[in-house]
Amino acid sequence: MPDPSRRDFLKTSFALGAGLLAAGPIRNLLAAGAERGQDMAFGLVTYLWGKDWDVPTLIRNCTTAKLLGVELRTGHAHKVEPNLTAAERIDVKKRFAESPVRLVSIGSAEEFHHPDPARLKKAIEATKAYIKLGHDVGASGVKVRPNDLPKGVPQEKTIEQIGKSLNTVGAFGADYGQQIRLEVHGGCAQIPIIKRIMDTADHPNVGLCWNSNATDLKGDGLAANFKLLRKRFGETAHVRALDSKDYPFADLIALFVATDYRGWILLEGSGTPKDPLAACTAQKRLYDEMVAAARAKLK
Repeated sequence: MPDPSRRDFLKTSFALGAGLLAAGPIRNLLAAGAERGQDMAFGLVTYLWGKDWDVPTLIRNCTTAKLLGVELRTGHAHKVEPNLTAAERIDVKKRFAESPVRLVSIGSAEEFHHPDPARLKKAIEATKAYIKLGHDVGASGVKVRPNDLPKGVPQEKTIEQIGKSLNTVGAFGADYGQQIRLEVHGGCAQIPIIKRIMDTADHPNVGLCWNSNATDLKGDGLAANFKLLRKRFGETAHVRALDSKDYPFADLIALFVATDYRGWILLEGSGTPKDPLAACTAQKRLYDEMVAAARAKLK
């Protein structure tokens, strides 16, 4: 457990940072004349692309593709899990620290909608274990999910439960320097519902992970939905393949640039490409093109 002086410092820092959750991958202040989005970077979620890579392979391939931040999905071949020994945690941290690739996040699948109190408690305790893991291996946060609105349970009750659970793990994560990142996911992915969850989850160490869902385009559309949640964004956001035809990714990247997002845009590719490394490299080129186009429109 971090010592009391460090804990107090972290709590003070998070309190001062409410509303500026995403410190960003480089943590530069926007200098006079600097371009918007300069403290935004592209990385990888190892959900499908990268799921079969161990840590050395992952670091090597991400370095080659210039995806210099990773969210490690739990249950995959990298095996960065709570059962790692202290020595193994040190080794993982050292491998990333000695590489160009930053371990950005632990991508858990823990969720807080369960009507069963025992399941909810188990999810909260598992999240705490991932928080400790993230601290030990050098990550800056843990991804969690809402993740549903169970039938037979009043919607407001579930929304309040998820929000309060996020406050619990958010406070715990603050002691370890680990931001809690709520992925906009599942049966709760409608933007107005996420907004209501975050109205309850008001701990400054709880941020949102935009997830590029079809529901982002509902209601008043992408720009309005983005604006509704933007102040609560955390240090990570997920995108699919940027050349997908069913989502306006160029418009999304332009919104991130225009609002000077300071964090990681993480590629969560679907399917199984024949050459994942080549696919990652191509997506990085496309991301750079979209960022350049967005900046050009601001001039």
